[in-house]
Amino acid sequence: MEKVNWKVEGMSCTNCALTIQKHLEQKGLANVKVNFIGGDISFDLNGNDTKPAIAKGIEGLGYHVVSDELAGAAKPPKKLFKNHLQRFLLCAVFTLPLMLHMIPGVHIHVLMNPYVQLALTIPVFFVGMDFFGRSAWKSVTKGIPNMNVLIAIGAIASFGYSLYGTITGNAGDYMFYETCAAIITLVFFGNWMEDKSVETTQSALRKLAKSTRVTANMIAYDDQHNEHVFPVDSANLKVGDILLIRNGEHVPMDCKVLWGEASVNESILTGESVPVEKKMNDKLIGGSIVESGTVKAYVTAVGENTVISNILMLVKEAQAEKPPIQQLADKISAVFVPVVLGIALVTLIGNYVFTDAGLSQSLLRSIAVLVIACPCAMGLATPAAIAVGLGRAARNGVLFKNARSLEIFKDIKQVVFDKTGTLTTGRFTIAAFDTSIDETLFKRLAASLEKYSNHPIARAIAKEWKSKTDLRWKKIEEIKGVGMKAEDKDGNKYVAGSFKAVNHMATDHTHAVYVTKNDTLIGWIDVEDEVRPEAKQVVDMLKAQHIKTILLSGDRKEKCEHVARLLGIDEFVAEQTPEQKLEKIGWYNSVAPTAMVGDGINDAPALAKATVGISLSDATQVAMQSAQVVLMDHGIRNLPLSLGLGKHTYLTIKQNLFWAFFYNIIAIPVAAFGFLSPTFGALAMGFSDVVLAVNSVRLNYKKVN
Repeated sequence: MEKVNWKVEGMSCTNCALTIQKHLEQKGLANVKVNFIGGDISFDLNGNDTKPAIAKGIEGLGYHVVSDELAGAAKPPKKLFKNHLQRFLLCAVFTLPLMLHMIPGVHIHVLMNPYVQLALTIPVFFVGMDFFGRSAWKSVTKGIPNMNVLIAIGAIASFGYSLYGTITGNAGDYMFYETCAAIITLVFFGNWMEDKSVETTQSALRKLAKSTRVTANMIAYDDQHNEHVFPVDSANLKVGDILLIRNGEHVPMDCKVLWGEASVNESILTGESVPVEKKMNDKLIGGSIVESGTVKAYVTAVGENTVISNILMLVKEAQAEKPPIQQLADKISAVFVPVVLGIALVTLIGNYVFTDAGLSQSLLRSIAVLVIACPCAMGLATPAAIAVGLGRAARNGVLFKNARSLEIFKDIKQVVFDKTGTLTTGRFTIAAFDTSIDETLFKRLAASLEKYSNHPIARAIAKEWKSKTDLRWKKIEEIKGVGMKAEDKDGNKYVAGSFKAVNHMATDHTHAVYVTKNDTLIGWIDVEDEVRPEAKQVVDMLKAQHIKTILLSGDRKEKCEHVARLLGIDEFVAEQTPEQKLEKIGWYNSVAPTAMVGDGINDAPALAKATVGISLSDATQVAMQSAQVVLMDHGIRNLPLSLGLGKHTYLTIKQNLFWAFFYNIIAIPVAAFGFLSPTFGALAMGFSDVVLAVNSVRLNYKKVN
């Protein structure tokens, strides 16, 4: 199945997203995800429908698909107005004269003429119906009435009632032209404020998206192999192109260094502004900045295959995914409009029959109910908070693969760490050694043996004890699980390996490497894994939040105990196989919601089993695929941030939903009993959405660690 990702213009609320989602699901498309905040939709093409046909169906709902591959198939409809601000400004020109009588002491006789008011209202009414009426009709015919149904009915009722009075010559009792014009004008204003507020929730992602569009210095060679450098737009680069990246310039695409050294600021990805040193064969991330130095590099990935593009895609997919709390809000939003229509009808009949308000006031109160109700607020509550939470996370080097992870972080009570490569760097240094022969000769001997091995411990010894007079071997081989075995030209046999290689001649199993000559132990070497500098602080921060910390490793008990004691970890479990790790994580999950942090292939099953699996960016691909969260800063520094963002995003969602429900529970009865006019109701409706968006944007600045 082909995965399709499109941008759709015209979605303004959850009901819009629900309309498109329901339409695509009725077409038989699978894995449909619609995010109205970002305007992104994705689905799996089933082969029964073509892309142009699907796009045409979405266009028929009143929205527009933006896609390069459909450029010739679907052209955007020409619109008189580009946005709600333009509609508001035009409507305001005609509405303000109608509202002048509300100012104390102002009374312009000509403006009280019903035909003058009709003339001023008609342009506003037609602009309003072109947007609200058209949208309302399409949503009703598709079976999911949206908020615009309420606005359209309110405007039509007030305009029609006033027009009836004007035609019958009884305009004094039916004069609601200013109500109709004010509803349309102020709702346009509210929608514009909402659009601007929601747009700010995407600011972090926009910064990431913009970062990769720069001018690159491309290197080419002529027939005489002379080097020429010329500028080219980064969008035109291809894999294999050679670039010159100077001091102060952006890295245009993902690259690998061919020549030179540089200090590179990767804060766009990691949130950490401290430059990272890069040399030959090191990778450069598109969008990072060379702060000092000059390098030549060749392009390794372009377009959608770059690190930043993949992050943006994953974040957009996570935004479109609905956590349980949003699914509840969506269900309420889907039935909200019919319920409000029923309440408005009851308000009209109830006020007319049981009070002395009369038909005019009863109608005015029912219109106020229609206008004040705001299903958008409930639909916006969760997506707005998730958009900000995911955006801030991405900007600070934390990649959530789905929105569910954000929500379930609130319940995490314990964090399980792998040791090697997670709490430690995976880089070994020699801690101690002992030998019965000359120390210099022992070092030469060990380095000469270990330089032929790819094991991390062997590489550390070979690097630290490297000399210009390495010994040469007649033959040498690596025995898996044992170590290096060699023979010199004189027939002497040497071994550098684990305790398994010397268990017949030694009883002390605590050393990392044992070296023998002709089956005689001549020395041992101890190494230690460098603890990550941020590990102690991260563990302390978790414990301050009453989160239990656990070390779960396949390493020896002595080493695990040393690291656990050094970092203050509450509990450690050593010498575990991948199967035992998986079983242990299952047990921890049964006790309390558990997050697992790991980086190796042996951690992958446990990461998948944990309540939340967290992987490091330099982890194995299997581990990264098994985890729901990836820390992109080559360490665990941002682990507290990821936990804090999860909890505070969920808290923001709860605050937003409380406001949305509280607003409607209070506002609808107030309007029904005549304490709020439709004019102020229209303004309050737009204001309620802005409150939610502003509260969500606070996530960008709150201290969440």
